[in-house]
Amino acid sequence: MRPRLILGSASPRRKELLAQLGLIPDAIRAPDIDETPQKGELPRPYCARMAREKVAAIPAGPDEVVVCADTTVALGRRILGKPENAGEAAEFLLKLSGRRHRVITSVAVRRGERIWERAVETVVKVKPLSDTELNAYLASGEWQGKAGAYGIQGRFGAFIPWLQGSFTGVVGLPVAETAHLLEAAGIDIHGVEA
Repeated sequence: MRPRLILGSASPRRKELLAQLGLIPDAIRAPDIDETPQKGELPRPYCARMAREKVAAIPAGPDEVVVCADTTVALGRRILGKPENAGEAAEFLLKLSGRRHRVITSVAVRRGERIWERAVETVVKVKPLSDTELNAYLASGEWQGKAGAYGIQGRFGAFIPWLQGSFTGVVGLPVAETAHLLEAAGIDIHGVEA
């Protein structure tokens, strides 16, 4: 009997990225954890801790494989989380304008007591943003609920001339690495549904 796949995220983007692998989760269970960075915590360890805490917080049976991820936007040593309001979103976007930053997505997969993990880091360059571009993007509302105040798969993609790494990792779930982790946990991603 194949294990049930549980997506530990309410993100429609992560569900769509799993679908790129031909996988439809048997259930979606969003974790409820405190995502506040610890004092002095650096972006990569923070991101890995969030993915681990999310996957540990999802109730699951022994025949269930849970996949969770956390995406963190890092500008140097600073974590740019999900902005609280348009003012904070504008602050983040002005900091990213004309610069390179890192996007780290940590994936954690759990089956029983065993956890498989992987962090994927992508370097992203944002073009210098004009006031018109910035204000139009803020008015779109796409920044809401997104780390660093942007989603690369939406309008903001027009402001990203270059990246090095995983595009799907920036969206929120690096598909190649996630496929590898799910296979390790017993999910057949190449099988055909009976």
